[in-house]
Amino acid sequence: MSSPYLSVRDLSISFGSGEFRAVRNVSFDLARGEILALVGESGSGKSLTSLSVMRLLPEAARMTGRIEIEGRDIAVLPPRQMEDVRGAKIGMIFQEPMTSLNPVLTIARQMTEGLIRHNGLSRREALAAAATCLEDVGFAEPDRVLRQYPHQLSGGMRQRVMIAAALALKPGILIADEPTTALDVTVQAQVLDLLVDLKSRYGSGILLITHDIGVVAETADRVAVMRGGQILETGTVDEVLGAPTHEYTRALLASHLTVEKSLRLRKDETGVATS
Repeated sequence: MSSPYLSVRDLSISFGSGEFRAVRNVSFDLARGEILALVGESGSGKSLTSLSVMRLLPEAARMTGRIEIEGRDIAVLPPRQMEDVRGAKIGMIFQEPMTSLNPVLTIARQMTEGLIRHNGLSRREALAAAATCLEDVGFAEPDRVLRQYPHQLSGGMRQRVMIAAALALKPGILIADEPTTALDVTVQAQVLDLLVDLKSRYGSGILLITHDIGVVAETADRVAVMRGGQILETGTVDEVLGAPTHEYTRALLASHLTVEKSLRLRKDETGVATS
């Protein structure tokens, strides 16, 4: 692996008096041009970990450890300096785009704001750049999409808009927090294929937050397995999924294979694929 663009060391997140640690001594690296999947059940701490990288934790949270972008510890940056990092250095795709996109603003307004602020583009230049990004994620009529509001788009289209908006500033790292959970199976596959394609074209590193072993197997280069706020094991997808060393990872794999087998049996019995 090339030198890490993002390096997280001994990250811990606690609440209240500090006795409860939701994330404990988490460490991992992510280079540009690779996908690292952070996988685990709900409550494992994976989403909190991703929010800490963006410095978007709730006020009640207390964070310790180092979060380095190109060797610079952003965990200690003042809020105003951190605003320059978000978007330009790290982009994020949230789980439900309808809650992240402003319902009263056009897609154009929401996509050009960062380009104008961070890149100093004029409104006309920003609109052209936004249209190009929309084309890159598969929109045939980007100018029409730019004039629309979020409620006028389907769930899959809104998710692609979020991806385009995150990629517009060409960040070195893109965080995708359960990016396909709210989508149907067909659109899920399209979004995952898009992330893999954009990783190659843009050269961004992708931190993929998921609970789905199938998604990991299809898209990731490396995987880190989380439970109880800790990383239990990490390695290439072939290493971790092919020869897991921790019993929890083996249980995740067994559960996934059981579901896959059940779906195949139902398809064999009914002649219809199930989702």
